[in-house]
Amino acid sequence: MAVIPNFINPAEYHPPAAGSARKPLGPADHKILIHVSNFRPVKRIGDVVRAFAGVRKALPATLVMVGDGPDRELAQQEAERLGVKRDVRFVGRVDDVGDLLQRADLFLLPSETESFGLAALEAMACGVPVIASKAGGLPEVVRDGETGFLVNVGDVETLTGRAIEMLRDPARHRRMREAAAAQALEFTADRIVPQYEQVYRDVLSD
Repeated sequence: MAVIPNFINPAEYHPPAAGSARKPLGPADHKILIHVSNFRPVKRIGDVVRAFAGVRKALPATLVMVGDGPDRELAQQEAERLGVKRDVRFVGRVDDVGDLLQRADLFLLPSETESFGLAALEAMACGVPVIASKAGGLPEVVRDGETGFLVNVGDVETLTGRAIEMLRDPARHRRMREAAAAQALEFTADRIVPQYEQVYRDVLSD
């Protein structure tokens, strides 16, 4: 059986151009954490907010929540309960996710499971390191300690600690940014689509 990964469009998801100026997602001194999903329970977005609250205690930061779904209200309530509501931005569904990713410092994806982790790959393609769960296909996308970190599902304490560790170390963060963008190039359409085409040819020739 052939196992072929998803792919990204590098024209849409890529690191920001040198010297490009974009409207910031938060105050100038804030680190920008971002999460993109359909806000279903499997995404564990409560963990995203709880981890951010821990990061916010350690350093200035803004959390940008992209998407919508059944757990959005839960996440909003959690942000209010933890006292970080003013630093969490719920932007809903957007057309140009890549533009937001390019302005972020860290992507959080603590899902209970992921078939592959396309959202993580899109973040990496934009030069954003990822902290994700050791679940589903995410370990195939995120190289622990190189392009981000992998943590156990539900381990908010470690998720928080890894985020703080990375964001407090500019040199390491820069290396992870570069490594993430480089790894994502292994999953571009021009590399992956031919694999799908070969499977189709093999099936038709049987």
